[in-house]
Amino acid sequence: MKTTLISIFGFALISSSLEAQQTEIRKAPELAFTLPGQGQRLLSQYRGKVVALEFILTTCPHCQAASREMTKFEQEYGPKGFQAIDLAINALDEGRTPDQAAQIVQMFAQSFQVGFPVGYIPRDQMMSFMGFNMAERMVVPQLVLIDRKGYIHYQTPAGESADWQRLMNNNAIQQHIEELLALGNPVSKHSSHAASTASAHSGQ
Repeated sequence: MKTTLISIFGFALISSSLEAQQTEIRKAPELAFTLPGQGQRLLSQYRGKVVALEFILTTCPHCQAASREMTKFEQEYGPKGFQAIDLAINALDEGRTPDQAAQIVQMFAQSFQVGFPVGYIPRDQMMSFMGFNMAERMVVPQLVLIDRKGYIHYQTPAGESADWQRLMNNNAIQQHIEELLALGNPVSKHSSHAASTASAHSGQ
C-alpha cells in the first residue's frame, strides 16, 4: 500500500527488475545544500567523484531502507571514488529552524546507521534541480547518478512508474555505479557512451 504525503509525495516499493532507463546525459545544475557540522556545500565540490544523490523524507520507510543499502555501496565503492549523499526535503517543514533541521537529519543518520553525509535542502530547490513541476505527484526517494565530470546519467522520474522502479532496484544502482566509476569521462565521449548504452538497452 502506497502512502501519500501532502498530496504530492508518496512512497513506492522497490522493484526487483535489473534494467534502468538512462536519462539524457546533461550537465548537473549547481546545487547548494546544508550538511550539519559542515555548513553549506555545493554539488560541484564533489567533482571528480561518482555521486549518488538521494532526496529523501526522513519519515519515509523506503527512504530509510534505501539509505541503508546506499551505505553498503559507500563502503564498497567509496575507496574507488564514489560518494553518496542524502538530502532531506522535509527537515525545514513546519517552520523549523536550521538547528532543528540539523537535529532531524542527524537523528536519521544515527538511527539508520547511514555511513555517508546526510543534509537538508528546501523542497522547492530540489524540485528545481530535478526539473519537476510542483503539480506533479512525486514519490520518494528520488535518485540522481552523476559522473566524475558532473554529468547526470540517471535520474528517477517524479512519479511512481516502471522506470522509477527499474532505477531504484539495488542491482541496477550497483551496476550503474560500477559503470560510471569505469568511465574515462572525457566530455567528448558522452554522446557515444549514451548511444552505446541506449543500444544495449534496446537489445535487452
